[in-house]
Order: sequence, then C-alpha cells, then structure tokens
Amino acid sequence: MELKTALDSIRTIPDYPKPGIIFKDVTPLLANAKAFQATVLAMNKHLKDEPVIIGIEARGFIFASAMAIQAERAFVPVRKEGKLPYETFSKPYGLEYGQDVIEVHKDAFVGHKSAVIVDDVLATGGTVLATLQLAQQAGVDVTQVIVLLEIASLGGRKRIQNDFPNVTISTLVEV
Repeated sequence: MELKTALDSIRTIPDYPKPGIIFKDVTPLLANAKAFQATVLAMNKHLKDEPVIIGIEARGFIFASAMAIQAERAFVPVRKEGKLPYETFSKPYGLEYGQDVIEVHKDAFVGHKSAVIVDDVLATGGTVLATLQLAQQAGVDVTQVIVLLEIASLGGRKRIQNDFPNVTISTLVEV
C-alpha cells in the first residue's frame, strides 16, 4: 500500500476530548493491516543505530513496539503514573487539555546509551519533552523523535528544539 493512502485513513474528530480540541484518530489506519505495515516501515526508515525504541503511552506503544519488532530493537514503555510495577523516574507535564505524569522504570535502559522516542502525534510537545527529560534522568541520550503526525500550529517542535536542540524530529505527515 502507498504511504499516502495509509495516511489518508487518519480521521479528524472535532471537539474531542473537549471542545476546541481537534483529535487525530489513527484507529482506522491500525485497522487496516497494509496501512499499518506501510506506516511502520516508513517510520523505521528514520531509524539510525539507536538500540532502544521508547514508546509513549498509549498510541505511541502501538507504533514503537511494531517498529522495535521489525527493526529488532529493544522496546521501552513510558507509562502514565502508577502503571509500572517497579522503581520509576516520574515527570509531570502539560497537555493541550490538562496535566499528567509519566514514568519509566529506573532500570529500563541498562546496557544502553542511546534511544529514539516514538509517538503517534506531536502537538504541544509536552509529552515528548517529559519523555526526553525522563530518558536524560535515566542516563540515556535520545538522538531523535519519530512521530506519525505533527500538528504544526501547536508549536511542539519548537518547544522541543528549544530545550533539546540536538534531537532530530521526524514526522510522516504535518497538518
């Protein structure tokens, strides 16, 4: 399947999860095996030699874990507060529509020095920034961020580049 056809299956849902938010729903893309495969293969083309792929809860898990399997890399989940059973690093962050906390296991990167972050959507950049800070706290150098879709008008890329100018940001589609 052509990547453009796969990306065209992402639907827009206005006023979700609250009025004024324009939500990009990737579930139709995921429901089509060929679209999902084309997307993962396209995202993996951005990988360099990072041994670890970090996936951000929840939809980032889907893409990151599929990418990790296909590229034969380790997968590390970054989860919402209270979801990981072992010792964690925690980081609060702001969302387009609220506040939250994410965590990663303190020993998640043992034996690894670098990683890439994967998520479905880059909006305000709050989640990615918090994940970059968690990785830094865990002693891992994040070389790049790969996202399926970027909502450029929300300024996430600029926020990330202000704090982490050496991190490359790659997106498949910008809206």
